Amino acid sequence: MLNKYARAFFTRVLTPFAALLIRLGVSPDAVTLIGTGGVVAGALVFYPMGEFFWGTVTITLFVFSDLVDGNMARQLGRSSRWGAFLDSTLDRVADAAIFGGLALWYASYEGHDILLCAVSIFCLASGQVVSYTKARGESIGLPVKVNGLVERAERLVISLVACGLSGLHKFGVPGIQVLLPIALWIVAAGSLVTLIQRVVTVRREAAEADAALPVGGGETG
Repeated sequence: MLNKYARAFFTRVLTPFAALLIRLGVSPDAVTLIGTGGVVAGALVFYPMGEFFWGTVTITLFVFSDLVDGNMARQLGRSSRWGAFLDSTLDRVADAAIFGGLALWYASYEGHDILLCAVSIFCLASGQVVSYTKARGESIGLPVKVNGLVERAERLVISLVACGLSGLHKFGVPGIQVLLPIALWIVAAGSLVTLIQRVVTVRREAAEADAALPVGGGETG
């Protein structure tokens, strides 16, 4: 739902900015790289220090590059397999940096909480595997028709909103830091459910595809 409606809204809002970058001679690939670099820096510099508010502000500013680069490519008529590959690959890098930064905080002396460190690592790993299952299923010719419970957009919104609000604790807002652990557990559970949904879907679609093959027409290997 977030992918469908939020992307449509922000695409309209960011179209003039994308057009400006094109006039300045900036390429979509450059925007992708700069955006990912900003997200990684924001996550791995601020989060391990417990600066969740400023880290989230930095990440949010750069995360919109994911919409700007695609918008630029469409305006230029340059949508390409390379651009899609680069964008998808760097999305995984950005996601890993966000949850890796949180894991580093919980592993540190000040934020010491081994259980939440483990939950953060699980969020990192499960997010990567959820994306892989869809990509791998599609690469073997399956449609992977499933709307997962917690996909990338939901993982980012839940995590970043909770991180940003939790960071207000340093500005004197009491008790609000509890939002981040709750969000991490929600993302972890939702990612697990989504992973199961995709695996079950791929298994069903693979069985249907194999059943439709003529006798002796399957591949071995």
